[in-house]
Amino acid sequence: MCAALLTWLTLAVLALTGCGSSGSSGSSGASSAATKAPAADRIEPLAGTPKTQLPATVRSADGHEVTVRSTDRIVPLTGALSEIVFSLGLGERVVARDITATFEQAANLPVVTRAHDVSAESVLSLKPTLVLAETTTGPAEAVGQIRAAGVPLVVLDPAKKLEDVGPRIGKVAAALGVPAAGDELDRRTQQRLKKAAEAIPQGGGSGKKPRVAFLYLRGSASVYLLGGAGSGADSLIEAAGGVDAGKESGLKKDFTPITSEALAQAAPDVILVMSKGLASVGGVDGLVKIPGVGQTPAGLDRRVASVDDGVLLNFGPRTDTVLASLIQQIHAGK
Repeated sequence: MCAALLTWLTLAVLALTGCGSSGSSGSSGASSAATKAPAADRIEPLAGTPKTQLPATVRSADGHEVTVRSTDRIVPLTGALSEIVFSLGLGERVVARDITATFEQAANLPVVTRAHDVSAESVLSLKPTLVLAETTTGPAEAVGQIRAAGVPLVVLDPAKKLEDVGPRIGKVAAALGVPAAGDELDRRTQQRLKKAAEAIPQGGGSGKKPRVAFLYLRGSASVYLLGGAGSGADSLIEAAGGVDAGKESGLKKDFTPITSEALAQAAPDVILVMSKGLASVGGVDGLVKIPGVGQTPAGLDRRVASVDDGVLLNFGPRTDTVLASLIQQIHAGK
């Protein structure tokens, strides 16, 4: 999750809680044209403790064959991976968290990242029996140090679209030696996604799909990005019955710095933001002051959809709540 955003933050040398951190937009949140997303700060694990089948040998995304012999002490290095581990019913075995794991059950775990960089020393001090990472996890030296210490380390590709949810759950479950629980969690997740999609308005009105632009904002660092093809938000927007305005306007890159010209070309009816990002620019009042935003149809109508940072681009067991909220917000007032 958030691979492109992490790249932008690294280039900007930022020490922010970033793309996976939860937050509230405060009193100046989304306008009355769109109801703000409810906080989704708890994980719902499967009932019971899954039966573990170990050892398990899996193929890591970085080319290594990894054999996992114990899942007694698990360290997931992204919030999205933590979410899956807890949802599978193995949360009690997690001994640390990445800064982007913001849900309630993980709140008291020690943090082993600084900004978005992993501290190998912090990880190893907790004597993990399994570390889960993504190809975007860094720095590479820290990842190499963990592996060189003999700790089984499984790397996964980031999820960028709804179709990645099932395979991602399956890969994590395989590494944990709980494939049956993985199948069960995938079934539950797919059923909930299908149920959420049933709320998309059918027919009536103009029949025009709302054009939605995803803006990634970090006002304190002057980072303002417009999502395009492959941002991750495009998949969610389309699944919610909308049109990704950045992608539709011809943006081939996942993220592009916001310009008045790019926003005019995108011409969104609704602007989608993370709640922490919205707060960082001073809410909707501050958002419409960003050059070009106030001149878009969304800016003129103050139509803003806000989703919690900790779940928006995770593509995991709680993505149905993201989809349901997004459907409600982008179709409000139609």
